[in-house]
Amino acid sequence: MSKKELEKRSYSFEVRAEQTERGQIIVGRPIVYESMTDLGWFNEIIERGALTGTDLTDVRFLVNHDLSKIPLARSRRNNGNSTMTLTVDDMGLKIEVVLDTENNADARALYSAVQRGDITGMSFMFSIEDEEWQDLESDHPTRRIKKIGSVVEVSAVTFPAYEATDIQARGKEALDNARSALESARQQRGQSLDSDLELAKAKTMTLSII
Repeated sequence: MSKKELEKRSYSFEVRAEQTERGQIIVGRPIVYESMTDLGWFNEIIERGALTGTDLTDVRFLVNHDLSKIPLARSRRNNGNSTMTLTVDDMGLKIEVVLDTENNADARALYSAVQRGDITGMSFMFSIEDEEWQDLESDHPTRRIKKIGSVVEVSAVTFPAYEATDIQARGKEALDNARSALESARQQRGQSLDSDLELAKAKTMTLSII
């Protein structure tokens, strides 16, 4: 699997609806550092600092990753015209979304759902630039994401947690991505071991000739 391929992850984390001077806003945290997520095929941890230098130049805000709907907000380089503000801190990524509840029915519905506690999770679409696998030989290895290349979309989600008991809620795409990532890592590990073995054989043959 290409490291530039986009993946989705979801977390159950505090999401709040607030009334401010800027209007009605949604505050949440789509990316959480050092939180282990069970993806069925393996565990995954986003390491602290993985967002350092990440491309956040154009990020859209949706509900349940529904690309057929108009984005409810957008961050363009976090400038003053952006309707979503992104903040990277020592816990991960925090967002503040200004909703146009006056002119957008979907925005009103989302604000109400978060306020009532019907929507409690955040999710994000991202690419991986650097990663490290542990215990690849085991039935359930661990992938540590050391560097996130880019974040292109954030969503408020109905089913936030990737729990083993809620495998259907994760969606087939997320599971397929996870399996593909694991197979690719094991294949690369196998190629590396083969190369090391060939190098050892070559050294042995050279010593025998000498």
